[in-house]
Amino acid sequence: MYKTIISLSFAFILMNEAIAQISPPKAKIVPKKLTKHKHTRLDNYFWLNKREDPEVISYLNEENAYTESVMKSTEELQNTLFEEMKARMKETDMSVPYFYDGYHFYSRYEAGQEYPIHCRKKGTMQDKEEIILDVNILAKGKDYCSVAGLNSSDNHEILAYMMDTVGRRQYTLHFKNLKTGKAMKDKIHHVTGMAWCTDNKTLFFSRQDTETLRSYQVYRYVLGSGTEELIYEEKDDTFDVSVYRTKSEKYIFIHSSTTLADEYRYVEANNPAGKFKMFLKRERNHEYGVDHFEDNFYILTNWEAKNFRLMSCPTTDTKKTAWKEVIAHRPEVFLEDIEIFKKHLVLEERKGGLTQLRIIQWADKKEHYIQFDEPTYTLYAGTNLNFDTDIFRFGYTSLTTPSSSFDYDMNTREKTLLKQQEVIGGYNPQDYVSEFITATAQDGTKIPISLVYKKGFKKNGKNPFLLYAYGSYGISIDATFSSTRLSLLDRGFGFAIAHIRGGQELGRDWYENGKMFKKKNSFTDFIDCAEFLIKEKYTSPEYLCAEGGSAGGLLMGAVLNMKPSIFKGVISAVPFVDVVTTMLDDTIPLTTGEYDEWGNPNKKESYEYMLSYSPYDQVSAQAYPNILVTTGLHDSQVQYWEPAKWVAKLRTLKTDQNLLLMKTDMSAGHSGKTGRFEYLKDIAFEFAFMLKVVGK
Repeated sequence: MYKTIISLSFAFILMNEAIAQISPPKAKIVPKKLTKHKHTRLDNYFWLNKREDPEVISYLNEENAYTESVMKSTEELQNTLFEEMKARMKETDMSVPYFYDGYHFYSRYEAGQEYPIHCRKKGTMQDKEEIILDVNILAKGKDYCSVAGLNSSDNHEILAYMMDTVGRRQYTLHFKNLKTGKAMKDKIHHVTGMAWCTDNKTLFFSRQDTETLRSYQVYRYVLGSGTEELIYEEKDDTFDVSVYRTKSEKYIFIHSSTTLADEYRYVEANNPAGKFKMFLKRERNHEYGVDHFEDNFYILTNWEAKNFRLMSCPTTDTKKTAWKEVIAHRPEVFLEDIEIFKKHLVLEERKGGLTQLRIIQWADKKEHYIQFDEPTYTLYAGTNLNFDTDIFRFGYTSLTTPSSSFDYDMNTREKTLLKQQEVIGGYNPQDYVSEFITATAQDGTKIPISLVYKKGFKKNGKNPFLLYAYGSYGISIDATFSSTRLSLLDRGFGFAIAHIRGGQELGRDWYENGKMFKKKNSFTDFIDCAEFLIKEKYTSPEYLCAEGGSAGGLLMGAVLNMKPSIFKGVISAVPFVDVVTTMLDDTIPLTTGEYDEWGNPNKKESYEYMLSYSPYDQVSAQAYPNILVTTGLHDSQVQYWEPAKWVAKLRTLKTDQNLLLMKTDMSAGHSGKTGRFEYLKDIAFEFAFMLKVVGK
């Protein structure tokens, strides 16, 4: 028996050594010439774009096996991190209920379950609970399950919801009879959104093209009819279409949009057979949004107002000549959103890189701001479905303050904390320090940085550090709390967000100076922020890690080519790295709608500029830091073959012996795993990679 145990142990050791000796995969080279504007590129890995090809699947599996072998020494650490992060989360939990039309609505989680249970109570919170939808039941036996767009009919008897079980964001619309608790036979495929009419049986829904995944059609559907009536089709392939009902519930809008233009059509929700009217025709560079209150439409618009202003017009006349200014444009303030109430108007503004909430009384125009003390934070409107109330619900969080929900009395200015995210096991925000600082870019521009670290952190250049950024589409990345991040901070890491150009933290100019022919500003801003942190001794190149995903993965790819020496490790998640080839292929999801973000490479000038920074095209024979690349086989936004090709090319050209790992989720898409705890395994893996490369 003893000899048997020794033999088995010896065999296990040999097996582990064999796994550890797996060599990095080498993708086969199949040269393909790609010619545009009389310029020819050679793509040796173009063949990887066949999702169903067994040889492609085999290669992705080989990369996964190699990554697993390299990271095997961290398995215990990964498990420790996972259990640590999971232990901080309250397994039995409930969202803050909101009251609407006689019901309290909320979602809750039960211990041991991965998905939410959506519920309601009629009358008071002491009344009997009714489960509207238990996503755990829907997800049973599925590797992936995403449920979105829950929307009940006006009489609250029928629930509509969308479900994707693949990960490509191709949703099927389902219906549930809430009186009987049974699923209905009606099913509508490839739906991107919907809106009910007041008759409780008619709805409008938007549909996507099955190849490009562009949302381009709106249909009318009557429950039980099985007949879908096409109402509108967007012919311009650079525009997407959505459908929604106003907060007032009086109107249904069809919204056509692209990066730099909007167009709306509308019909009264109580007239399902009616014809949609044009609100205002699209104009190049005119972005606007519409809501309704009483006898007026309210328009958030950048017409003659780069940072947007608020206008109104009668519901009987939507022409620009009828528009009147409600809130004027201010060059130093970006007007992001509005929330309309009977007696108050709430403005979500952005100034100096931070969001502010401005409260205005309709009657006397008196106004004030909700005050906060922390140097950097995130602030946002919550669920506010009722017009006739003085209570405004909002959310607040920061790098040190867990996510918090407040009710705010707009008359008395009293804030009531309804709930704050509970960190199980104890958490003291006083143990951590956050800062809001600026780095100076190459052109003299001041780049804001939000950062956090645990007390005791010494600025001696010996601290591991993670720098994160996104920098595209005008999306602002604000400072938020993360209980999972504590696992890094408690191990000595610092964490920072670089608010680089391409986002909209400092207004519209901030976005416009980080896109199209100014896209490289995003990359140099990130490098300048990294070098600032090194100069100020927050960290050093031996300890500095960087991370970005999707368009932020493009950022990682670009800075890796431009300045690889200042990073120890880089995580590039679902990265958009084959910019030119992708933007030349209008059959790929999202391509045509993004010409105003990146440029149209069918035009020579754009082609040359995009080629000059495209990470895949600019890989060169140089030393790169340790790199982890993640992707999903069914990703609908950045196709898996972009990171796969990039990694294959890096393996061929890089001159160093640092780690280059690729991890493909074979059953998920752009957002990774579904489930409340499953995604923590991916975070644990990434954290283990960083801790491994910095030697912690």
